[in-house]
Amino acid sequence: MSRHGPNRTPFDELADQIDFEKAGRMLMVGLPIAIVVVGLLTSYYTVGPEGKAVVKRFGSVVDTQGPGLHFKLPFWIDQDHFVATERVHKEEFGFRTIEPGQHTMYDRNRDFGHESLMLTGDLNVIDVQWVVQYRISDPDTFLHRLRNQRETIRVISESVMRRIVGNRLGSDVLTVGRVEIASLAEESMQQILNDYDMGVHITAVELKDVTPPGPVKASYNEVNEARQEREQLINEAERRRNQAIPRSKGNALKIVAQAEGYAAERINLAEGESARFKAIHEEYRGGREVTRRRLYLEMIDKIMPRVGKVYVVEKNQTAPIPLLNLGQESALPLGKTKR
Repeated sequence: MSRHGPNRTPFDELADQIDFEKAGRMLMVGLPIAIVVVGLLTSYYTVGPEGKAVVKRFGSVVDTQGPGLHFKLPFWIDQDHFVATERVHKEEFGFRTIEPGQHTMYDRNRDFGHESLMLTGDLNVIDVQWVVQYRISDPDTFLHRLRNQRETIRVISESVMRRIVGNRLGSDVLTVGRVEIASLAEESMQQILNDYDMGVHITAVELKDVTPPGPVKASYNEVNEARQEREQLINEAERRRNQAIPRSKGNALKIVAQAEGYAAERINLAEGESARFKAIHEEYRGGREVTRRRLYLEMIDKIMPRVGKVYVVEKNQTAPIPLLNLGQESALPLGKTKR
């Protein structure tokens, strides 16, 4: 129904131009089509290969689906939330990676000392940079147990690392204790996350760089060089000591063994001579004349080969008469004849 008169408005003129009957027919046809299209578009979802989808219906979790195409109730009755469970997440402390990949670049324009500067057990300040790698093991728990999951993990990691470093000597943290510190941090963080029931599994904690603070780094390097030189001199002295002591002990044992061998030899020789003398004495007591003659002949047998040539000179004779040719190699011992 159109209005006529001086009080007509622009809306009245627009209403006169609209065919309400035609518009009603278009609305009756288009609305069901739009409802069907929206219903179809909101009735399925796809899950990527790197994670799972948590499906919630009116805010309540009804299902958890893996990678692939899935269907749900349309018109946003069911809502899917993707969680990257197969991806390794990383949190950096004391530095930031700008372009991770084959050529990693670090953000050197910002100072992250508030994260990395720590006080050790011997009241020294050191700069500790580390990385925490983790995976989401339970997507439902990860989404609904705690808020600000990433910030919670960072706070827990920093707290654990400060506690472990604060209970150790600075020299230990800077040198031999890095692997043990990383292992203890990983174990402690996992225990706290399990207590919070976050559905997160820590895969690795790695200490990237542990150095003294910038203002004292040069002095600390000098101290380190002095310590290394001292250790080198100590090791060299230990090496020489380990060479000299066994050599001296070996020489001492050799001398002692030689002395003991010589003593045993002299004792055995003396005992043998004593036994021989006793045996001869017993024989002498049994037959004195025979024993005396045998001893005399044995003595002559020992002495005569060393005498040389023997001559028997008769009285009033000038030319010596050779008795025995004892100076030649063919000379035979007494009592033996050539066949």
